[in-house]
Amino acid sequence: MKIALTIAGFDPTGGAGVQQDLKVFHFFGVYGLSVLSAITAQNTYEVRYISAVDKKSFEEQLFTLLSDIRPDALKTGMLFSKDIVKIITKVIKGYELQNLVVDPVTISTTGTMLIEEGTLDIMKKELFPLAKVITPNIYEASVLSGIRIESIDDMKSSAYELQKTGAEAVVITGGPFSGLRDEDDLGDESVDLLYDGKDFQLFRSKRVSGEYHGTGCAFSAAITGLLAKGFSVAYSVEIAKNFVTKAIKNAHTLGKGMRLLNIDVQR
Repeated sequence: MKIALTIAGFDPTGGAGVQQDLKVFHFFGVYGLSVLSAITAQNTYEVRYISAVDKKSFEEQLFTLLSDIRPDALKTGMLFSKDIVKIITKVIKGYELQNLVVDPVTISTTGTMLIEEGTLDIMKKELFPLAKVITPNIYEASVLSGIRIESIDDMKSSAYELQKTGAEAVVITGGPFSGLRDEDDLGDESVDLLYDGKDFQLFRSKRVSGEYHGTGCAFSAAITGLLAKGFSVAYSVEIAKNFVTKAIKNAHTLGKGMRLLNIDVQR
């Protein structure tokens, strides 16, 4: 059986973070491992509290696990602190882990910062060069590349700059920040863009109105699971896009805020 590891935060709703990732791994027939980087107190409409896992606890989780089981692919989500990014970088190099997917989580959909100051710079410098794929949304890509994204051409420019960090491929997702200009003639479409260092590829779907929790987690987890099974980046992105779109269309309304993705409906 193929194995995938998620390194991310704990979300009590189960709609994002390690719980969401593990559900997605299971859906794709991949055995899921998890290491916690942070604990959050949140619901469907707010993040009230964040506590980073201390350095020693994080190291013990990761080194103890990897001394016994080797994943075929791994992903990072909410990392929060510089120390955690540095530990992950050391471990990936030391164990020569392959198929790293980095979801550079910076801010929640509700507007709460999910990363301490300076961590994003360390992530970009040390973790991105080890990545098979990085999956920023438009807001994150804008911050990371320094390019304000308002068009498909801007997405391409941003992806081009981010690929220079050493990541093998860059996927910029349309997500809730997609406010692209009318001349791109997107209508009610949501567009994700893949750049593999040579070619750009667009993945389109009909935009679904509303606010949804954990879409970025589910998307990057799906890519990770598919990479673990030996599929190409382009194929993994295409399947992940369709998977998340269907999960959004059939989302659950369980709380007062954002809807939670329905993964099981696809079985």
